[in-house]
Amino acid sequence: MKMKYRALSSALLAALAAISIQSTPVWAKTVKVTLHAEEVDQPIDNKGTMYKTWTFDGKVPGPLVRVTEGDTVDFTLINDKTNKNSHAMDFHAASVDVVKDYGSIKPGETKHYTFQAKYPGVFFYHCGADPMIQHIARGMFGAIIVDPKDTKAWPKADREYVLIQSELYPNPDDKDAMMQNKWSNVMFNGGIFKYDPVHDPAATRWLQAKPGERVRIYFVNAGPNEFSSFHPIAGIWDAVYHSGNPKNVEHGLQTFVVGPGDASTFDLISPVEGANAIVTHSLKAALTGAIAVIMFSNDADPKMGHGEQILIR
Repeated sequence: MKMKYRALSSALLAALAAISIQSTPVWAKTVKVTLHAEEVDQPIDNKGTMYKTWTFDGKVPGPLVRVTEGDTVDFTLINDKTNKNSHAMDFHAASVDVVKDYGSIKPGETKHYTFQAKYPGVFFYHCGADPMIQHIARGMFGAIIVDPKDTKAWPKADREYVLIQSELYPNPDDKDAMMQNKWSNVMFNGGIFKYDPVHDPAATRWLQAKPGERVRIYFVNAGPNEFSSFHPIAGIWDAVYHSGNPKNVEHGLQTFVVGPGDASTFDLISPVEGANAIVTHSLKAALTGAIAVIMFSNDADPKMGHGEQILIR
């Protein structure tokens, strides 16, 4: 009798183990992400004016990180030994230990931690080293997109773009000016009128799509201080997803406020050929650099809004 009981118990345990294994989501994976903190000079306008930035991988904004809901991010930060300052990494998509994982590392040191991307959306990432306001203002920020595991959670986008708003402080060493919010310009993706040939004839880049296409814009407000009243001039947001989560949806909005350190996803559809101008409707900010023109044309470049042309450098 005992032998039969043991055999039954073993079979039951094996069956339960099999069920547990089979119920593991097949979509979950581990994504390795390695970024280098680099202190370099970067252009901040279409004329090539240089600015002493602090960056991830020598870019402002840093590289786009993209994973799927449920994935594990295996992250490594390398603070290049040629740097003069300590740096760190704060992922808004993570739930970790702020002291252990988000702590600063000195030049020549490495930081490693993992986290599971539990919620879909678009999230801010940035350097959290002290003083955080200066590290963000000098360019240490970027976006991580966590795609929903359910591909039917929202309408399929025809094109996608990433826009990150930030402020420019003329003297990158002047922390007091940053604390007093004395910026000279507000920018998208690290450049003054980067995608606006109307206000800056030196601009050679803009967003593109065809009439009727669903254009999905992943928007992050890096700040460090200003709110964004995000608006498409001559258009209406067909859908707005708070924090980029498909469950947090509103429709038919003219503007949507995104605070510093926050992010949301916006769907835009134009029924006609022509242009929209995507701005923060805080006009002082818009008219100093935070305008992105999107051209709707039947002969739009098919590469724009796909692959590497999601975050236009």
